[in-house]
Amino acid sequence: MKLQLHKYILPILISISSLACSDNETPETTNQNIPEDENPVADTSIDIPGTIRDISSTTLVAEMGIGWNLGNSLDVENADKTAWGNPLPSQAIIDKVYEMGFRTLRVPITWGYDQQSTAPYTVNEDFMTQVQETVNYGISKDMHVIIDVHHDNAWLRPTTEDAPAAKERLASLWTQIANRFKSYGDKLIFETLNENRLLNSPEEWSGGTEEGRTILNEYHQTALNAIRATGGNNLGRHVMISTYAASTTPAAMDGLVLPEDDHLIVSLHTYFPWPFTGQEDGTANWGTDEEKAQLENEFDYIREKWIVQQGRPVILGEWGAIDRDNTSTREAYMQFYVEQSLARGLLPIVWDDGGNFRLLDRSNLEWHFPTLAETIIEASN
Repeated sequence: MKLQLHKYILPILISISSLACSDNETPETTNQNIPEDENPVADTSIDIPGTIRDISSTTLVAEMGIGWNLGNSLDVENADKTAWGNPLPSQAIIDKVYEMGFRTLRVPITWGYDQQSTAPYTVNEDFMTQVQETVNYGISKDMHVIIDVHHDNAWLRPTTEDAPAAKERLASLWTQIANRFKSYGDKLIFETLNENRLLNSPEEWSGGTEEGRTILNEYHQTALNAIRATGGNNLGRHVMISTYAASTTPAAMDGLVLPEDDHLIVSLHTYFPWPFTGQEDGTANWGTDEEKAQLENEFDYIREKWIVQQGRPVILGEWGAIDRDNTSTREAYMQFYVEQSLARGLLPIVWDDGGNFRLLDRSNLEWHFPTLAETIIEASN
C-alpha cells in the first residue's frame, strides 16, 4: 500500500539453469584426464526447498510471529524500485528487522512494470530473481514470508468488461510465481491480491459495488486455480485472500466469497481509526476509553465474522500510525493494537513504508523510531 492522500500516505518456474560450456563448441580434449567429480557443473539455483506440513491455516497463523512490511520497495510503481526513496532490499535490512524481534516478513510486489502486458505475459527474469532473493532474506532467517500482487490495480480492474483479459494475465502471473517457488515450504505464503479495487470510483474505499465484489471473487479463484495447478508443494500452500480493497467495511466483508479450499487465510487491512492513523489533516490524539472500546469492537467484528462464523484465520496485513510528533501516543496505540488483536487470534503486520509510516531507516540501518518497534515486539510477547 502506497499512501494516497485521500486514504493512505503514501517463476511457470523458470529455473535458473546450471551454467555449462556449450558441448558442441568445446573440443573433446578440453576435459581430458580430469575426473568428473573434479569438474562439476556450477549450480546457480537459489531455491531454499522446504516442506508443506499437514497442518491447518489456523495452526500456521498461530505459530507465525509478529510481522513487518517491506513497504514502498518492490511494490514501487516504477521499473526503478528505488524511485520512492528506499534502497533496494538487502539481507542487512532483514537482519535488522529480525534482530528487533519480528518473525514474519511481508513483501509487497508490483509486477506490472516487469511483466509483458500481452500474452504470454512473461515476467522479467531479473526481477523474478530479485523477488526470490528478497524472499530468501527472510526464509534464511527462518521467518515466515508473504508475497503478493500489490499495486497492479490499473490492469486488474474489477469490472465485467476488464475481467477476461485481467484473468488471463493474472493466471499467467501466478503460474510463473508459483512455479518459481514450488520447492519452498510452508514458511512461504502467497497473497493473491492486495487492495484490489476500482481506482478513483466513488465506492473505492467503502466496499465497492456488487459488480466489483463479484469480479474480485473471480480474480481470487483465478489466482488460486493457477497456484494449485502447478502441483507439488503448491497443492497445500497457504494462501491469503482479501476483501475488496482489503477493507473491513460491512459491504466488503459480506461480499467476500472464499473459494472452496482448506488452506486459506483472510487478509484484511485496518488502519483504525483513520483520522488518527493516517488521515492527512487528522488528529494526533488517541487513547480515551471510548476510542479503545471502538478499536476493540473492530477486532471483535473481524473475529466473529471470520474466525467464529467461518473458521478461517485472519492476518491483518497492514496497520500503523503516521508520525504527528506524538511518539508517546503512538506507543500507547501500538501496544493496545497488538495486545488486543493477538488476544483475538488476529495476526498484525505493521506497515513500514520508509516514509510517514516509517519505523526503520533502511539507508542507515537504524531504527528511526526504536521505541515504537520495541513496543510492538514487547506487546507481542
